[in-house]
Amino acid sequence: MQYNLAQLFREPTGSTRDYVVDDSFIGPEEGLDRAQGWVRVIRTHEGFLVRAELETQVNMTCSRCLNWFELQSELKMEEEAYSSINPTTGRMEELPDEADGVIVLDDQHVLDMAEVLRQYTITEVPIKPLCNEECLGLCPECGSSLNKEKCKCNTAPVDLRWGSLAELLTEKQD
Repeated sequence: MQYNLAQLFREPTGSTRDYVVDDSFIGPEEGLDRAQGWVRVIRTHEGFLVRAELETQVNMTCSRCLNWFELQSELKMEEEAYSSINPTTGRMEELPDEADGVIVLDDQHVLDMAEVLRQYTITEVPIKPLCNEECLGLCPECGSSLNKEKCKCNTAPVDLRWGSLAELLTEKQD
């Protein structure tokens, strides 16, 4: 997801470039994820305005059953980008004061959207990702997936206040 903007930098303010996106990127869990949509780059008086609408398919781990599943989301992005080198003079440019947290093009005037896309994707991921709302998770005793089979472990919660009485029952059975 890299776009060379050297030519667009030489054009007047308001000039645009549109790009179709169908590419993979490193997602929140360091796996290869997919993004599809469009990116529009608009020349501004100091740099570029980057707008994008992307549909992402991100591979996630369910927080209950630990199985992989695909999380789909729609992202709308709007970011500013500045070049650190002026393409006409070749000199280093000082970034504007309000340029904190914006995209900085490399010395070849290439816009790399991979890290920006990864950060936007991270903000879309739920704190506790679930493969589905009814996921039963894992058995706390044996670790088997409760979505696939019902385990035979005794997982009934024990009330500690009844512990003394439970000991009497086990003594009588012996």
